[in-house]
Amino acid sequence: MWRLIPWLWLTVIFASACAYVPQGSVGAQLSAPGSQASRSGEADPLPSWNEGTTKTAIRDFVARVTKEDSSDFVPVPERIATFDNDGTLWTEKPLPFQVLFAMDRVRAMAPQHPGWITKQPFASVLKGDMTGVMASGGRGVLELITATHSGMTTDEFAVAVQEWITSAKHPETGRLYTEMVYQPMVELLIYLRSNGFKTFIVSGGGVEFMRGWTERVYGIPPEQVIGSVGKLTLESRGGKPVLIKLPEVDFIDDKENKPAQIQNRIGRRPIAAFGNSDGDLQMLQWVMAGSGARLALFVHHDDPEREFAYDRTDKLQKFDKGWDEAVAKRWFVVSMKNDWKTVFPSADAKGSGR
Repeated sequence: MWRLIPWLWLTVIFASACAYVPQGSVGAQLSAPGSQASRSGEADPLPSWNEGTTKTAIRDFVARVTKEDSSDFVPVPERIATFDNDGTLWTEKPLPFQVLFAMDRVRAMAPQHPGWITKQPFASVLKGDMTGVMASGGRGVLELITATHSGMTTDEFAVAVQEWITSAKHPETGRLYTEMVYQPMVELLIYLRSNGFKTFIVSGGGVEFMRGWTERVYGIPPEQVIGSVGKLTLESRGGKPVLIKLPEVDFIDDKENKPAQIQNRIGRRPIAAFGNSDGDLQMLQWVMAGSGARLALFVHHDDPEREFAYDRTDKLQKFDKGWDEAVAKRWFVVSMKNDWKTVFPSADAKGSGR
Protein backbone atom coordinates (compact mmCIF):
# COMPACT_ATOMS: atom_id res chain seq x y z
CA MET A 1 0.00 0.00 0.00
CA TRP A 2 1.20 3.48 -0.72
CA ARG A 3 1.99 4.60 2.76
CA LEU A 4 3.74 7.70 1.51
CA ILE A 5 3.31 11.11 3.06
CA PRO A 6 1.04 13.27 0.84
CA TRP A 7 3.70 15.14 -1.08
CA LEU A 8 5.55 11.95 -1.98
CA TRP A 9 2.34 10.28 -3.13
CA LEU A 10 1.84 13.10 -5.65
CA THR A 11 5.13 12.07 -7.10
CA VAL A 12 3.91 8.64 -7.92
CA ILE A 13 0.74 9.18 -9.86
CA PHE A 14 1.43 12.13 -11.12
CA ALA A 15 -17.00 -5.16 12.75
CA SER A 16 -20.01 -5.49 13.03
CA ALA A 17 -21.82 -7.97 15.21
CA CYS A 18 -22.52 -10.11 12.17
CA ALA A 19 -18.93 -10.03 10.96
CA TYR A 20 -17.12 -13.35 10.66
CA VAL A 21 -14.38 -13.17 13.28
CA PRO A 22 -13.05 -15.84 15.64
CA GLN A 23 -12.62 -15.54 19.35
CA GLY A 24 -9.08 -15.05 20.55
CA SER A 25 -6.25 -12.61 19.92
CA VAL A 26 -5.37 -11.30 16.49
CA GLY A 27 -2.76 -13.35 14.69
CA ALA A 28 -2.79 -16.12 17.31
CA GLN A 29 -1.34 -19.33 15.93
CA LEU A 30 -3.00 -22.57 17.02
CA SER A 31 -1.56 -25.95 16.20
CA ALA A 32 -3.89 -28.03 14.12
CA PRO A 33 -3.83 -31.81 13.57
CA GLY A 34 -4.55 -31.29 9.88
CA SER A 35 -6.08 -28.87 7.48
CA GLN A 36 -9.62 -29.07 6.27
CA ALA A 37 -8.20 -30.22 2.95
CA SER A 38 -6.23 -33.07 4.47
CA ARG A 39 -9.20 -34.23 6.54
CA SER A 40 -11.51 -34.25 3.54
CA GLY A 41 -8.99 -35.65 1.08
CA GLU A 42 -9.19 -32.55 -1.12
CA ALA A 43 -6.15 -30.75 -2.47
CA ASP A 44 -5.06 -27.86 -0.29
CA PRO A 45 -5.99 -24.61 -2.10
CA LEU A 46 -3.56 -22.62 0.07
CA PRO A 47 -0.39 -24.73 0.16
CA SER A 48 1.90 -21.77 0.95
CA TRP A 49 -0.02 -21.00 4.15
CA ASN A 50 0.90 -22.67 7.42
CA GLU A 51 -1.88 -24.40 9.29
CA GLY A 52 -3.37 -22.19 11.99
CA THR A 53 -6.15 -19.83 12.92
CA THR A 54 -5.88 -17.58 9.89
CA LYS A 55 -5.81 -20.26 7.22
CA THR A 56 -8.66 -22.14 8.88
CA ALA A 57 -10.72 -18.97 9.18
CA ILE A 58 -10.26 -18.12 5.50
CA ARG A 59 -11.47 -21.55 4.43
CA ASP A 60 -14.35 -21.52 6.91
CA PHE A 61 -15.43 -18.08 5.71
CA VAL A 62 -15.43 -19.21 2.09
CA ALA A 63 -17.40 -22.33 3.02
CA ARG A 64 -20.00 -20.32 4.89
CA VAL A 65 -20.69 -17.83 2.13
CA THR A 66 -20.72 -20.38 -0.71
CA LYS A 67 -22.91 -23.16 0.69
CA GLU A 68 -26.53 -22.60 -0.30
CA ASP A 69 -27.86 -24.19 2.88
CA SER A 70 -25.75 -21.85 5.05
CA SER A 71 -27.38 -18.95 6.89
CA ASP A 72 -24.41 -16.86 5.68
CA PHE A 73 -24.79 -17.81 2.01
CA VAL A 74 -23.93 -14.98 -0.40
CA PRO A 75 -25.08 -15.10 -4.05
CA VAL A 76 -22.25 -15.13 -6.60
CA PRO A 77 -22.80 -11.55 -7.86
CA GLU A 78 -22.32 -10.26 -4.31
CA ARG A 79 -19.08 -12.14 -3.64
CA ILE A 80 -16.73 -9.18 -4.00
CA ALA A 81 -13.23 -9.08 -2.51
CA THR A 82 -10.91 -6.05 -2.65
CA PHE A 83 -7.13 -6.11 -2.31
CA ASP A 84 -4.62 -3.36 -1.82
CA ASN A 85 -1.59 -3.91 -4.04
CA ASP A 86 1.63 -2.42 -2.63
CA GLY A 87 2.64 -4.36 0.47
CA THR A 88 -0.42 -6.61 0.21
CA LEU A 89 0.08 -8.43 -3.08
CA TRP A 90 3.73 -7.56 -3.73
CA THR A 91 6.69 -5.96 -1.98
CA GLU A 92 6.83 -2.19 -1.48
CA LYS A 93 10.39 -1.81 -0.20
CA PRO A 94 12.82 -0.08 -0.44
CA LEU A 95 10.29 2.21 -2.15
CA PRO A 96 6.98 1.55 -3.89
CA PHE A 97 7.87 0.15 -7.27
CA GLN A 98 6.24 2.93 -9.26
CA VAL A 99 8.68 5.38 -7.71
CA LEU A 100 11.56 3.16 -8.80
CA PHE A 101 9.99 3.03 -12.27
CA ALA A 102 10.00 6.83 -12.43
CA MET A 103 13.64 6.96 -11.40
CA ASP A 104 14.60 4.40 -14.03
CA ARG A 105 12.72 6.49 -16.59
CA VAL A 106 14.89 9.47 -15.66
CA ARG A 107 18.02 7.41 -16.28
CA ALA A 108 16.71 6.13 -19.61
CA MET A 109 15.71 9.60 -20.79
CA ALA A 110 18.88 11.35 -19.57
CA PRO A 111 20.74 11.26 -22.93
CA GLN A 112 17.99 13.43 -24.44
CA HIS A 113 18.25 15.84 -21.50
CA PRO A 114 21.95 16.71 -20.92
CA GLY A 115 20.96 19.49 -18.55
CA TRP A 116 19.76 16.93 -16.03
CA ILE A 117 23.36 16.15 -15.07
CA THR A 118 23.50 19.38 -13.06
CA LYS A 119 19.80 19.98 -12.38
CA GLN A 120 18.26 18.70 -9.16
CA PRO A 121 16.68 16.33 -8.40
CA PHE A 122 17.59 14.69 -11.73
CA ALA A 123 21.29 14.91 -10.88
CA SER A 124 20.74 12.98 -7.64
CA VAL A 125 18.80 10.26 -9.46
CA LEU A 126 21.58 9.90 -12.02
CA LYS A 127 24.16 9.65 -9.22
CA GLY A 128 22.06 7.11 -7.30
CA ASP A 129 21.82 9.55 -4.40
CA MET A 130 18.48 8.82 -2.73
CA THR A 131 19.23 11.26 0.09
CA GLY A 132 19.58 14.02 -2.48
CA VAL A 133 16.35 13.01 -4.20
CA MET A 134 14.40 13.11 -0.95
CA ALA A 135 16.07 16.38 0.08
CA SER A 136 14.55 18.01 -3.00
CA GLY A 137 11.16 17.68 -1.32
CA GLY A 138 7.77 17.28 -2.91
CA ARG A 139 8.36 19.86 -5.61
CA GLY A 140 11.55 18.21 -6.74
CA VAL A 141 10.20 14.69 -6.88
CA LEU A 142 7.04 15.97 -8.56
CA GLU A 143 9.32 17.38 -11.25
CA LEU A 144 10.70 13.88 -11.80
CA ILE A 145 7.21 12.51 -12.29
CA THR A 146 6.16 15.35 -14.56
CA ALA A 147 9.11 14.61 -16.78
CA THR A 148 8.60 10.84 -16.90
CA HIS A 149 4.83 10.28 -16.63
CA SER A 150 3.28 13.02 -18.75
CA GLY A 151 3.30 14.46 -22.25
CA MET A 152 2.88 11.03 -23.83
CA THR A 153 -0.14 9.08 -24.97
CA THR A 154 -1.65 6.43 -22.76
CA ASP A 155 -0.53 3.83 -25.30
CA GLU A 156 3.04 5.10 -25.17
CA PHE A 157 2.99 5.02 -21.38
CA ALA A 158 1.65 1.45 -21.43
CA VAL A 159 4.56 0.40 -23.65
CA ALA A 160 7.05 2.03 -21.27
CA VAL A 161 5.53 0.21 -18.30
CA GLN A 162 5.58 -3.12 -20.16
CA GLU A 163 9.22 -2.73 -21.11
CA TRP A 164 10.13 -1.92 -17.52
CA ILE A 165 8.01 -4.52 -15.74
CA THR A 166 9.37 -7.32 -17.94
CA SER A 167 13.04 -6.38 -17.58
CA ALA A 168 13.76 -4.23 -14.51
CA LYS A 169 14.91 -5.99 -11.36
CA HIS A 170 14.57 -5.32 -7.65
CA PRO A 171 17.66 -3.51 -6.31
CA GLU A 172 18.15 -5.92 -3.38
CA THR A 173 17.01 -9.33 -4.63
CA GLY A 174 17.85 -9.09 -8.30
CA ARG A 175 14.45 -10.53 -9.20
CA LEU A 176 11.97 -9.14 -11.67
CA TYR A 177 9.42 -7.03 -9.84
CA THR A 178 6.68 -9.43 -10.89
CA GLU A 179 8.63 -12.15 -9.07
CA MET A 180 8.29 -10.11 -5.88
CA VAL A 181 4.61 -10.96 -5.57
CA TYR A 182 3.46 -12.89 -2.52
CA GLN A 183 2.76 -16.51 -3.40
CA PRO A 184 0.29 -17.00 -0.51
CA MET A 185 -1.78 -14.03 -1.68
CA VAL A 186 -1.75 -15.23 -5.30
CA GLU A 187 -3.10 -18.56 -4.03
CA LEU A 188 -5.76 -16.70 -2.07
CA LEU A 189 -6.86 -14.80 -5.19
CA ILE A 190 -7.17 -18.03 -7.13
CA TYR A 191 -8.99 -19.75 -4.27
CA LEU A 192 -11.55 -16.97 -3.96
CA ARG A 193 -12.20 -16.85 -7.70
CA SER A 194 -12.64 -20.62 -7.80
CA ASN A 195 -15.45 -20.11 -5.29
CA GLY A 196 -17.31 -17.48 -7.29
CA PHE A 197 -15.62 -14.33 -5.97
CA LYS A 198 -14.77 -11.38 -8.17
CA THR A 199 -11.44 -9.92 -7.08
CA PHE A 200 -10.52 -6.24 -7.40
CA ILE A 201 -7.34 -4.27 -6.76
CA VAL A 202 -8.00 -1.03 -4.85
CA SER A 203 -4.65 0.71 -4.58
CA GLY A 204 -3.12 4.13 -4.11
CA GLY A 205 -0.79 3.29 -6.99
CA GLY A 206 -1.34 4.69 -10.46
CA VAL A 207 -4.05 2.81 -12.30
CA GLU A 208 -2.29 3.22 -15.67
CA PHE A 209 0.87 1.74 -14.16
CA MET A 210 -0.91 -1.37 -12.82
CA ARG A 211 -3.35 -2.26 -15.57
CA GLY A 212 -0.73 -3.43 -18.04
CA TRP A 213 0.38 -6.43 -15.99
CA THR A 214 -2.14 -7.28 -13.24
CA GLU A 215 -4.05 -9.75 -15.39
CA ARG A 216 -0.91 -11.69 -16.25
CA VAL A 217 0.43 -11.67 -12.70
CA TYR A 218 -2.71 -11.81 -10.52
CA GLY A 219 -5.45 -12.85 -12.93
CA ILE A 220 -7.14 -9.49 -12.34
CA PRO A 221 -8.18 -7.77 -15.61
CA PRO A 222 -7.67 -4.03 -16.11
CA GLU A 223 -11.35 -3.20 -15.63
CA GLN A 224 -11.08 -4.62 -12.08
CA VAL A 225 -8.16 -2.38 -11.11
CA ILE A 226 -8.99 0.76 -9.14
CA GLY A 227 -6.20 3.22 -8.42
CA SER A 228 -5.10 6.80 -8.43
CA VAL A 229 -5.54 8.58 -11.75
CA GLY A 230 -3.96 11.52 -13.47
CA LYS A 231 -5.82 13.85 -15.79
CA LEU A 232 -6.05 13.04 -19.49
CA THR A 233 -6.92 15.09 -22.53
CA LEU A 234 -8.01 13.99 -26.00
CA GLU A 235 -5.91 15.24 -28.91
CA SER A 236 -5.52 14.39 -32.58
CA ARG A 237 -2.13 13.13 -33.67
CA GLY A 238 -1.58 11.99 -37.23
CA GLY A 239 -5.28 12.28 -37.84
CA LYS A 240 -6.11 9.88 -35.03
CA PRO A 241 -7.57 10.63 -31.58
CA VAL A 242 -5.21 9.86 -28.70
CA LEU A 243 -5.34 10.37 -24.94
CA ILE A 244 -2.49 12.47 -23.55
CA LYS A 245 -1.30 12.16 -19.96
CA LEU A 246 -1.20 15.52 -18.16
CA PRO A 247 0.98 16.42 -15.16
CA GLU A 248 -2.09 16.82 -12.96
CA VAL A 249 -3.78 14.57 -10.40
CA ASP A 250 -7.44 13.71 -10.90
CA PHE A 251 -8.02 11.37 -7.94
CA ILE A 252 -5.85 9.83 -5.20
CA ASP A 253 -7.18 6.42 -4.23
CA ASP A 254 -6.10 6.22 -0.61
CA LYS A 255 -7.62 6.13 2.88
CA GLU A 256 -11.22 7.44 2.92
CA ASN A 257 -11.17 7.68 -0.85
CA LYS A 258 -10.96 3.91 -1.21
CA PRO A 259 -14.55 3.20 -0.07
CA ALA A 260 -15.74 6.06 -2.26
CA GLN A 261 -14.02 4.65 -5.32
CA ILE A 262 -15.29 1.15 -4.58
CA GLN A 263 -18.83 2.49 -4.52
CA ASN A 264 -18.29 4.56 -7.66
CA ARG A 265 -16.60 1.81 -9.63
CA ILE A 266 -18.15 -1.41 -8.32
CA GLY A 267 -21.49 -0.35 -6.86
CA ARG A 268 -21.48 -3.16 -4.28
CA ARG A 269 -20.00 -3.29 -0.80
CA PRO A 270 -17.35 -6.06 -0.76
CA ILE A 271 -17.67 -8.89 1.77
CA ALA A 272 -13.89 -9.29 2.14
CA ALA A 273 -11.02 -6.81 2.13
CA PHE A 274 -7.25 -7.18 2.40
CA GLY A 275 -4.60 -4.55 3.15
CA ASN A 276 -1.36 -3.99 5.01
CA SER A 277 -1.29 -0.48 6.45
CA ASP A 278 -3.21 2.48 7.81
CA GLY A 279 -4.04 3.67 4.31
CA ASP A 280 -6.22 0.57 3.91
CA LEU A 281 -8.03 0.97 7.22
CA GLN A 282 -11.07 2.86 5.92
CA MET A 283 -11.60 0.23 3.22
CA LEU A 284 -11.62 -2.56 5.80
CA GLN A 285 -13.84 -0.55 8.14
CA TRP A 286 -16.40 0.05 5.42
CA VAL A 287 -16.42 -3.60 4.37
CA MET A 288 -16.85 -4.84 7.93
CA ALA A 289 -19.70 -2.38 8.59
CA GLY A 290 -21.96 -4.36 6.26
CA SER A 291 -24.29 -7.13 7.32
CA GLY A 292 -23.71 -10.85 7.09
CA ALA A 293 -20.46 -12.82 7.09
CA ARG A 294 -17.41 -10.64 6.42
CA LEU A 295 -13.64 -10.99 6.44
CA ALA A 296 -11.00 -8.31 7.09
CA LEU A 297 -7.29 -9.13 6.94
CA PHE A 298 -4.07 -7.14 7.28
CA VAL A 299 -0.70 -8.45 6.12
CA HIS A 300 1.98 -7.76 8.74
CA HIS A 301 5.55 -7.36 7.51
CA ASP A 302 7.47 -9.07 10.30
CA ASP A 303 9.91 -11.25 8.36
CA PRO A 304 13.24 -9.45 7.81
CA GLU A 305 14.91 -12.63 6.59
CA ARG A 306 12.57 -13.47 3.71
CA GLU A 307 11.10 -10.00 3.08
CA PHE A 308 11.21 -6.82 5.20
CA ALA A 309 10.15 -5.88 8.74
CA TYR A 310 8.20 -2.66 9.39
CA ASP A 311 4.96 -1.52 11.00
CA ARG A 312 4.06 1.19 13.54
CA THR A 313 7.01 3.55 13.16
CA ASP A 314 7.75 3.23 9.47
CA LYS A 315 7.91 6.69 7.89
CA LEU A 316 6.50 5.66 4.53
CA GLN A 317 4.25 2.61 5.10
CA LYS A 318 2.87 2.85 8.62
CA PHE A 319 0.78 0.09 10.17
CA ASP A 320 -0.32 1.63 13.47
CA LYS A 321 -4.00 2.61 13.68
CA GLY A 322 -4.91 -0.38 11.56
CA TRP A 323 -3.13 -2.70 13.95
CA ASP A 324 -4.94 -1.26 16.97
CA GLU A 325 -8.34 -1.54 15.30
CA ALA A 326 -7.65 -5.08 14.15
CA VAL A 327 -6.84 -6.08 17.72
CA ALA A 328 -9.88 -4.30 19.14
CA LYS A 329 -12.29 -5.77 16.58
CA ARG A 330 -10.61 -9.15 16.24
CA TRP A 331 -9.83 -8.87 12.59
CA PHE A 332 -7.03 -10.99 11.19
CA VAL A 333 -3.41 -9.90 11.06
CA VAL A 334 -1.30 -12.27 8.98
CA SER A 335 2.23 -12.78 10.22
CA MET A 336 4.48 -13.25 7.20
CA LYS A 337 6.97 -14.98 9.46
CA ASN A 338 4.54 -17.43 11.07
CA ASP A 339 1.59 -17.78 8.69
CA TRP A 340 3.41 -18.21 5.40
CA LYS A 341 5.51 -21.24 4.46
CA THR A 342 6.95 -19.29 1.58
CA VAL A 343 6.82 -15.64 0.59
CA PHE A 344 7.76 -15.39 -3.08
CA PRO A 345 7.11 -17.84 -5.91
CA SER A 346 9.76 -20.13 -7.42
CA ALA A 347 12.85 -18.90 -5.56
CA ASP A 348 11.39 -19.71 -2.16
CA ALA A 349 10.25 -23.05 -3.52
CA LYS A 350 13.95 -23.84 -3.92
CA GLY A 351 14.54 -22.97 -0.29
CA SER A 352 15.92 -19.47 -0.62
CA GLY A 353 14.53 -16.34 0.95
CA ARG A 354 15.68 -12.90 -0.12
